[in-house]
Amino acid sequence: MFARPDATDEEVLEACKAVGIEEMIKRLPEGLETHCHERGSSLSSGERQLLALARAFLSKPRVLILDEATSNIDQQNEAKIEKALDKLLEGRTAIIIAHRLATTRRADVIVVVDEQKIVEMGSHED
Repeated sequence: MFARPDATDEEVLEACKAVGIEEMIKRLPEGLETHCHERGSSLSSGERQLLALARAFLSKPRVLILDEATSNIDQQNEAKIEKALDKLLEGRTAIIIAHRLATTRRADVIVVVDEQKIVEMGSHED
């Protein structure tokens, strides 16, 4: 995975398990060694997003910036991505850009921006 070229297969599989794609990896013709087409065109949009989250999980960043992490996906993959985000965000600072209210539920602070201006700020409960 590009996130950490030095990562062992065990570390990569751990990241895949953390985001729930270990079964997808097992189904690939050559497992972890399977080459994807350019831009991941051989994968569904949900699979591409889950793979991106696995890469992020593997790199162990202190700060994450996620832009529409749950957009353009089916409900089954959305549930997987939401679950993966819960694990990925533990102990990290994240800036999450989202239109879906469900994606913002885990945020400590939500900032609503309209036409380049902050129009509202608070928690999900507010």
